[in-house]
Amino acid sequence: MKEADGDSALDRATEEALALFADQRSAKRSRAGADDRFPDGGAQAPGRSGAGGAEPRRAGPAYDGPAYDASAHDGQSPLAYFPFDEMPVGGGVVDGGRAMRTARAAHATRGPSVPAPAQPPAYDDFPFTGIDDTGISGTDDTGIVQDGKDRKRARDMTADDTPHAPHGATPWRTARAVAAAAAVALPAEDRALGDALGQVLAEPLVALTDLPSFDTSAMDGWAVSGPGPWKLPPPGAQDVLAGRPGARPLRDGGAVRIATGAPVPPGATAVLRSEHGEVTVKGELLAARHVSHGQDIRPRGGECRQGDELVPAGTLVTPALLGLAAAAGYDELTVVRRPRVDVLVLGDELLREGLPEGGLIRDALGPMLGPWLRALGAEPGEALFLGDDEDALYEALAASTADVVVTTGGTASGPVDHVHPTLRRLGAELLVDGVAVRPGHPMLLARPGPGRHVVGLPGNPLAAVAGLLTLAEPLLRGLTGRVPGEPVRAVLAEAVSGHPEDTRLVPVAYDGAGRVRPLRFHGPAMLRGLAAADGMAVVPAGGAGRAAEVQVLGLP
Repeated sequence: MKEADGDSALDRATEEALALFADQRSAKRSRAGADDRFPDGGAQAPGRSGAGGAEPRRAGPAYDGPAYDASAHDGQSPLAYFPFDEMPVGGGVVDGGRAMRTARAAHATRGPSVPAPAQPPAYDDFPFTGIDDTGISGTDDTGIVQDGKDRKRARDMTADDTPHAPHGATPWRTARAVAAAAAVALPAEDRALGDALGQVLAEPLVALTDLPSFDTSAMDGWAVSGPGPWKLPPPGAQDVLAGRPGARPLRDGGAVRIATGAPVPPGATAVLRSEHGEVTVKGELLAARHVSHGQDIRPRGGECRQGDELVPAGTLVTPALLGLAAAAGYDELTVVRRPRVDVLVLGDELLREGLPEGGLIRDALGPMLGPWLRALGAEPGEALFLGDDEDALYEALAASTADVVVTTGGTASGPVDHVHPTLRRLGAELLVDGVAVRPGHPMLLARPGPGRHVVGLPGNPLAAVAGLLTLAEPLLRGLTGRVPGEPVRAVLAEAVSGHPEDTRLVPVAYDGAGRVRPLRFHGPAMLRGLAAADGMAVVPAGGAGRAAEVQVLGLP
């Protein structure tokens, strides 16, 4: 393509993107009555929330704001649209765009010959193309938006990119609280030790015996009685070994060879380590250092006595707990049953293998959800791919006997978004219908019947993860009987831009100094940032500045 043709195509894409962005701002401002330049109006056009699909859009008047002056930005491309969740997270922008508007006003006063002061991008003033790659997701390595990408972003913009929360969306923290309160711990079951890993104790773990159950040698050496020197038995006498009870009692002044873990003979007062003793030619044992009473003997019941509570109910069964349970005499544990989860993947555009082609995309959620749900304590079945078939979705939900059904995509109100109509058809109770969080606000939580729940996740991968962390995690925590821990908090190494009204979940990584650093590639359809993340920072509406403390959600 010729350079002039590319510029023309980019200009056209930019105009389309600006008009679409202005339409959305118009819808928001007309509702608030804050700006007479953007009149009310605009019907909602159909959309969808499945992977790769567009969310509901609002039509409205063309952009009538100040014209963009390219001469003020040497070497920069014209303004282009970036979805909010693909804009840089660093830069300290937490003022909702006021700094950028002030800079533009000053630039208009001075004239185009004086460059406007450089300001980081804010939510209401999307970043320029041509910015370097220190935070722009969705660009190439130079940070320049390539030919045609602007138009595609405008065309494929989802509800996660719109600059306002959906009407009636539940606040993020409230949604998590509702999901946690909706769950009641499932019934208990007895599982063999090898099968109980990752479940939660339904009963306290009580010691069935003393630990240790006899006085035990902590070292290889000699069991001795009284002060030294000590007389050893004649050559050929049997040593005291682990697993061989019945050692003869020691008399005062006597000693015998002993192995680690062996029962200490009656009458022994200490164990002398091999490296601390010396045997003379006369068969006497001498100590190279002082030996105190009880030295290197593990006394019976030193760790616990029979009947002691070792850990309380609600404790997660870890490998260490399995070892403790085995030492305390258990062959099986009484644990809370794992929730059974069915996963329904929706969308005709999804491929299950091979390279994307012909307008189709690879399914990223099917391979990810099973391991993620298992890490949350659930027992997921094999994902079922239903496409965009409303009847198939209804039949799958109606036939499911799982404790939880997780769906992906189809949670908005487009022509092939069937989750809401199907839930109404089933008579399900909607507990959460949309959450004020970016990405992922079209998520939902429903109860189709007693003891059954449906978690509807958006189709975009990172938005779906936001739904997992917001609704599925607290719901499954309650069903599995897990006790919530204290929220993890960390200090931001960089400022993070915020949505004006909604909570924002941003992938972050620890920087080695106890702080967290926001990562690139955090758009709703992206997983690259999440794959490198240690957690998801919970950024409040308006954003958070450098050194601000934020909650960090853990990842499996």
